[in-house]
Amino acid sequence: MKRIFFFIVTNIAILLVLSIFLNMIGFTGILQRNGVDLDYDSLMLFSLVFGMGGSFISLYMSKWMAKSMAGVKVIKTPANEFEKWFFDVVKRQSEQLGLKMPEIGIFNSQQPNAFATGASKNSSLVALSTGLIASMNRNEVEAVIGHEMSHVANGDMVTLSLIQGIINAFVIFFSRVIGHFVDRVILKNDRGYGIGYFFTVIFAQVILGILASTIVCWFSRRREFRADYGGAQLTSKESMISSLRVLDKMSAAKLPDQMLAFGISNKGSEGTLRRLFATHPPISQRIIALEQSDLSEFKNKQTS
Repeated sequence: MKRIFFFIVTNIAILLVLSIFLNMIGFTGILQRNGVDLDYDSLMLFSLVFGMGGSFISLYMSKWMAKSMAGVKVIKTPANEFEKWFFDVVKRQSEQLGLKMPEIGIFNSQQPNAFATGASKNSSLVALSTGLIASMNRNEVEAVIGHEMSHVANGDMVTLSLIQGIINAFVIFFSRVIGHFVDRVILKNDRGYGIGYFFTVIFAQVILGILASTIVCWFSRRREFRADYGGAQLTSKESMISSLRVLDKMSAAKLPDQMLAFGISNKGSEGTLRRLFATHPPISQRIIALEQSDLSEFKNKQTS
């Protein structure tokens, strides 16, 4: 709850600072000289409600979406030896991390991947693909589970949703400010909003959304390194590195877009432009980071 409060307050504070900044640089003066006024307070509230609202709706629907879109079979009662082992590993790691036992499941895909999702630390889902189970030994699978459990313990689902909400609010706010400026000052329209406003808003929202997504992806890549360290702590550095090497040799299973940031791997992030929009760092970088890390100094902190 403290994280949610902090991000909401930060979001409001930043929007207020932006309002003051726009006044200081004379933007509102330009509008007023052209007989135009813009209700910043209402626009800020609109941006905040829709920006954060959409992100939180997606967060609270994430488990249902994962089960539906990835075809996850939830394991309520283990039906075989592997499912029993999977259940026991997750239960043990949950206790180590001080978490409520998450739902666990398996989804059908020949390629190896895994993900964690959920609205909170104590209402989460951890799922493995059949390809991952078939291609790794138990130590490697356990390290992957540790990686996903670290995502849960670190509150990554909530953190990235909050960041996405803030980004959404900025995009909504600035796209409409730009549209308003073009419509009133450049096109000199003084009767409602003309078609120029709507085209400008759509164009600005697309461009700003693309640029803003690089920020979300950057945060996501940072969380992957942290989850790797957490997985190594819960198992061993060798097991975590070994699992990443297996993934590096194979194509990762395609996950629903909403789950990409929380999968163990999202290959295809080579090249400068692709890396900007990649939710995961290149596996080679993750392996190097683990090899050079001192896990005795790393604490898998649980953020509230």
